Amino acid sequence: MATRGSRSEKVRRIFQQFDGNHDGGLNREEMAALVVAVNPRVKFSDEQINAILDEVFRTYGEFIDGEKGLTYEGLLRTYDDGAGDVDHDGQGVPMASEASSSSIVDERVAVETQKKQRTAAWAVSPNHGIVFDDTWKIVDDLEILVKRLKSKQAKEGKLKADNFDAYSDAGWSRELGPSSEITEKRVLWEESGHDYSVFLKELGGLRGRADAARSREEVFDGHMAIGRVLYEHQLFKEALVSFKRACDLQPVDVRPHFRAGNCLYVIGKYKEAKEEFLLALEAAEAGGNQWAYLLPQIYVNLGISLEGEGMVLSACEYYREAAILCPTHFRALKLLGSALFGVGEYRAAVKALEEAIFMKPDYADAHCDLASALHAMGEDERAIEVFQKAIDLKPGHVDALYNLGGLYMDLGRFQRASEMYTRVLAVWPNHWRAQLNKAVSLLGAGETDEAKKALKEALKMTNRVELHDAISHLKQLQKKKTKANGDSSGEVAFMIVEASKFKVVGDKTTVRQELANALQIRALQRVTRLNRCNVELLKKEMSQHDVPVSYSGNGIPEKSIRKPSLEEILRRLLNFLKPETFQGAVKAINERILSVLDENGSGRVDVGMFYAILAPICGGPPERRKRIAFDALLWRPMNEDGAQIKKVDATGYIKLLRAIYVPSQGVSELMEVHGESDTSLVSFSEFLVMFDDPDWGFGIMSTLMKLETGDRKRHGNYVCAVCRYPIIGSRFKEIKCNFNLCNQCYSEGKVPSTFKQEEFKFKEYGSEADAIKDKCACFTLQSHNQK
Repeated sequence: MATRGSRSEKVRRIFQQFDGNHDGGLNREEMAALVVAVNPRVKFSDEQINAILDEVFRTYGEFIDGEKGLTYEGLLRTYDDGAGDVDHDGQGVPMASEASSSSIVDERVAVETQKKQRTAAWAVSPNHGIVFDDTWKIVDDLEILVKRLKSKQAKEGKLKADNFDAYSDAGWSRELGPSSEITEKRVLWEESGHDYSVFLKELGGLRGRADAARSREEVFDGHMAIGRVLYEHQLFKEALVSFKRACDLQPVDVRPHFRAGNCLYVIGKYKEAKEEFLLALEAAEAGGNQWAYLLPQIYVNLGISLEGEGMVLSACEYYREAAILCPTHFRALKLLGSALFGVGEYRAAVKALEEAIFMKPDYADAHCDLASALHAMGEDERAIEVFQKAIDLKPGHVDALYNLGGLYMDLGRFQRASEMYTRVLAVWPNHWRAQLNKAVSLLGAGETDEAKKALKEALKMTNRVELHDAISHLKQLQKKKTKANGDSSGEVAFMIVEASKFKVVGDKTTVRQELANALQIRALQRVTRLNRCNVELLKKEMSQHDVPVSYSGNGIPEKSIRKPSLEEILRRLLNFLKPETFQGAVKAINERILSVLDENGSGRVDVGMFYAILAPICGGPPERRKRIAFDALLWRPMNEDGAQIKKVDATGYIKLLRAIYVPSQGVSELMEVHGESDTSLVSFSEFLVMFDDPDWGFGIMSTLMKLETGDRKRHGNYVCAVCRYPIIGSRFKEIKCNFNLCNQCYSEGKVPSTFKQEEFKFKEYGSEADAIKDKCACFTLQSHNQK
């Protein structure tokens, strides 16, 4: 495969050869000469030439220099996008897509017999379009059938079109050749009526005609053409049938697998789409240079299909491959940046997205994701500018408007936030999250009545519990209209008290700092859903999926794998999650856990240590979680010879556990593993003592268990004295002043500013039953004292 430098020189020679007037551009006449010259076996009609030129000049419009025509950079881009084989420059290159050495090209047949300019440019391309005359007749009849169906459904009002201009495009490659976005108008066909049944019957007749062709190549040509016409008219399910038939006819041809994958992706069958793209990739790699320049397109679509399954780390690998093979592939860079953002690797995401924008300055989706990454990094003012740029390029860009609203909310600019959410709702009226956030932003701006109206509108769209909590919150505010610290977000004016002034009553009341750490771990559990993954599944993974032993730089044997392979393990453990939820789980795990386990950035992770780190936050009894954490350490190569582990490994594990889950204690102690030369071993019982140590171990696990069992418990009509939300989980009652705090406000040290004391004493109630028992005990004690 030609290097980037040699490719550029070859393209420059081709460009100079056909730039007859030496004005630095190829006009239509010069481009026509190039198309004819590089396809000497084909006699084009004027209509065919015009169709091809229209396609090239439309696709590469940003490289058209007025009357001069297509610039050298534009011609180079056509090759980078896979529009031809630059090594074929002696005879020129085809301008419309696949390799000139295609196995189905029949030199005895030319397409000049088709004189009508009524078919898409793909059909008149000599190397990936229609080859046989009889195929043209089938296409003619199919166009008539589709036109008839469209007319009948439109007349009956069954044909629908969704405007996709509002959403970020998938960025995928529809064709083997110049990448282009899927049409902005998605046509939705009514498939249950009589008209559609008649259409399918007549379509079956056309397929029968294709099958009756004289040669296998012509049958293949017929089914590919039928599939392409159906795909262009967005009859994706029927197009898939044709492409699958073509796959059966020529299993080692890239094109039918690629297009079958496209169809499967559009109809939402991401796993099957991935399988087809993998077959296309296998065929392309086996075909040598014939298909080599098409690999970037296949890598891009394979990555997108993996994203559809929620496998974003794996998708990153394929986007990187595409960008390496074709450095000017701006869509691959944009997708790589977006995927990196999706897994929390913000700096790398910004770099990739900035490169994509440098190549394509009007790429609205890239601007949107770049702004999101900048916001995540804390560069808020720059993020606002970039979001605004995305909106200027695409005024109805829902993602940019919605995310900019969230940024304004974070900055406390509630009025601007509500304006953004209003614009989202103008484009997408049923966007319930935008409606809910609009209500919250109005509440923050002090417009309680408007917020109430917005909440009612949101309630019409969905019946989710978040809305009911928000409505309850509004009712509390109306009962007690108090301004918070300089704003009107609904919180009572509060002050933050030093931890030393927070005292606990009874040995069952959780210390403030410990609760704060446990709440962070619980938040990670909620995002990752690991508490719904039974810890026994980790044991099953270790027993059923062994990992080859490798050696690190210091010669220590370990079972390590790359992050994408680790993502596959997580998918098996969390197979109950929807793709978008799984993606969020991987992001949280990557940011919180993998960033510590792979601190040197090698991209590899010790699997045994990873299992041991996950075990304490998975579902199941605490005793089993600890046992399986120990078994995971035992599973590692340096410990798997017996029933004990090295003390230095146990110590290192505990310190990693604390560095990941209790970062407030400081990560520096991670490096303070003393006695590395210590070869002593520890049994499971000794390991438990280390694990349960409240100061140097993971004693916080008991508090975490309390949160797991109680975070759905409500306390009747009790609301937090600071945030005014109904109390869920534990209720912390201040004994002297008689006010109540929720978990969050207690952990943050917030108390109403009306109570000024030297210290505050709190008692924790896990449920109202505990409170009643406590009250009864107090009455009993009082009666005894009176006697």
